[in-house]
Amino acid sequence: MLICFYYSTASFAQIVFPNKPINLVIPYSAGGPSDVLARVIGQQLSLELGQAVILLNKPGAGGNIASEYVANAKPDGYTLMLGTVGTHAINPSLYAKLPFDTIKDFTPVAVVASATVVMVANPSLPAKNIKELLVLDKKMNGKLSFASPGSGSPQHLSGELLKNMSGITMDHIPYKGAAPALTDVLGGHVMLAFVSLPAALPYIKDGRLRALGVVDSKRSSLVPDVPTIAESGLPGYEVQNWYGVFAPAGTPRDIVNLLNKNIRKVLNISEIKLSLKNQGFETLDSSQDDFVEFTKSELVKWRKIVLTSGAKAD
Repeated sequence: MLICFYYSTASFAQIVFPNKPINLVIPYSAGGPSDVLARVIGQQLSLELGQAVILLNKPGAGGNIASEYVANAKPDGYTLMLGTVGTHAINPSLYAKLPFDTIKDFTPVAVVASATVVMVANPSLPAKNIKELLVLDKKMNGKLSFASPGSGSPQHLSGELLKNMSGITMDHIPYKGAAPALTDVLGGHVMLAFVSLPAALPYIKDGRLRALGVVDSKRSSLVPDVPTIAESGLPGYEVQNWYGVFAPAGTPRDIVNLLNKNIRKVLNISEIKLSLKNQGFETLDSSQDDFVEFTKSELVKWRKIVLTSGAKAD
């Protein structure tokens, strides 16, 4: 019996974790790319850990509502967040003041995936590509507008960067997630949107949306005929859209390591990789330490991009 007292707190945490369901907080509404990604990973992760992974959608304020919730959660591994480049790299520069610190109040656990952002239009818009869109914008005297999943999202910033680099004049209309943004574009209430390819892909395939350009540095294998915005006359234009799992700061290292190990295991299952690829995601893989350094470098990079684009939180 006395031997038990020689176990460290960290070792004990590793032995008993997890012994109850884990909450995975999603910063955007149900039906969007984050939600789709979380469901695929969460379902398999629950099998690996032997405990249910419960998804909690907490949309609003560009993901800041979810971030604040997780930052203030107990650091025991049972509350996690599927963070994004928007919540953990862009927002600190986009918002004048946040009720949390994305470095001090979070522990990066594992990078998960990236998803190409695409600019789409309602087919009734008389522009089939970026060059024609720029011409159309001049004819319409700045009456164009674009939708995004929310202020501060990489999709929002993609539009602001396009405005800055091309001189196009478009008003930004933020939504609480990709699903409601696309609903209004499909209905013709808004003619343009920047959204993740996973959300738009079904509508592009059936012709209900027209893809004008992808914002990544290379074309997507899922829509190989759609050019990048950079090759459409704006060299240097690029936005990378990544997702990763975060825990509250102070979460025991043994628990973080266990989660990192199992998340990476899930992402390397061939069926999972194929399922996510078919939905527009590219799975990523890195150690926990590498993900920590990556998030720090992303903060620096996006601070420059936000300043250059002139983007503001709506």
